[in-house]
Amino acid sequence: MPDDFSPDLARSVRLFRAFRVEQTDPAHFYGTLAEDSVRQLSSYGSLEGARVLDVGGGPGYFARAFRAAGATYTPLDADLGELSAATEPEPGTVLGSGMELPFRDDSLDVTYSSNVLEHVPRPWQMADEMVRVTKPGGLVFISYTLWFGPWGGHETAPWHFLGGRYAARRYERKHGHPPKNVYGESLFAVTAAGGLRWAEQQTAADVLGVVPRYLPRWSWWVLRVPVLRELVTWNLAVVLRKR
Repeated sequence: MPDDFSPDLARSVRLFRAFRVEQTDPAHFYGTLAEDSVRQLSSYGSLEGARVLDVGGGPGYFARAFRAAGATYTPLDADLGELSAATEPEPGTVLGSGMELPFRDDSLDVTYSSNVLEHVPRPWQMADEMVRVTKPGGLVFISYTLWFGPWGGHETAPWHFLGGRYAARRYERKHGHPPKNVYGESLFAVTAAGGLRWAEQQTAADVLGVVPRYLPRWSWWVLRVPVLRELVTWNLAVVLRKR
């Protein structure tokens, strides 16, 4: 494991402080998360010379961090507007669906996705697709926000605990426009139990880790406790190596 990656309390505090400005300063938040992601991925293997696909890469906030690690970075997104949200799309950007990746079997060294799975209607189909396009020996990293966590409803939280559609209607009444993430259309209820079940049942890759992405290592035991894990894990990361 690289010396600069340690899932301790200081790291968690740093990430949650960055999270507080996601809406007002997305470049800072996503830049902080990208650097942390590269350190975490590098704990499983070097990214030097690796061809990395970022599924749901959006406007390319992660490009600099991956390229600094020596990777060839390709972002994919289904939304052209999202790809152009911060600046012009990154060179080599691919427009396509995470549920039907436009890549050959066994063609990429690393497939990566951060906080996207909860935005697709068939999340585990997307996870299967990521494994499919990864080369044998390559890494798959999937992380997503849990529906029953504090941020499960995204900008409609915490009212999503009373129902996703109720939370969306309340948001629209308060702000005069619908939320960006509309339950049942661009936001779906994905659970820790679902991720654990998919990781156990898929047969194409070895599971290297299923962990609470933002929490310190000493708290990872929460994943062993049903119900509690849905409430406090916040974000689940599933890491695999293709067979």
